[in-house]
Amino acid sequence: MDANLRQAIAAQVTREPLPRLLGIRLVELRTGFAVVEMIYEPAKMDNLFRRAHGGALFALIDEAFETAGQTHGTVAVALNVNVTYVSSPDPGACLRAEAREVSRTKKTASYSIQVKDAEGRLMATCQALAYRTGKPLPFI
Repeated sequence: MDANLRQAIAAQVTREPLPRLLGIRLVELRTGFAVVEMIYEPAKMDNLFRRAHGGALFALIDEAFETAGQTHGTVAVALNVNVTYVSSPDPGACLRAEAREVSRTKKTASYSIQVKDAEGRLMATCQALAYRTGKPLPFI
């Protein structure tokens, strides 16, 4: 992956409002692959049952999907995202989402995404489909 592309995507991630709000950070980025992490903070991320809100986990998943999808240098947007929530993290857990490109055509790309805690316990799995617009990334 081109170093300028990697740097441009990483810079955009630091500017995104929702990831900033949730403390999501980009850890690794290469062609068709991204890793993002966040600390599960119950005071900000709990649902009404005092468990991790699915939206917080989805935001982490979506950031991994979004960044992995842009690594070919063109705009890719979500067509379908299917999440299976497996378990709720412990308070203060570092959650890591890894998005891996499974297949890619001229117009679509499929990704497998997993969220695990630092001990390797599975929190959620995801299959996601992106539409590849072919348009260059506007921030390059």
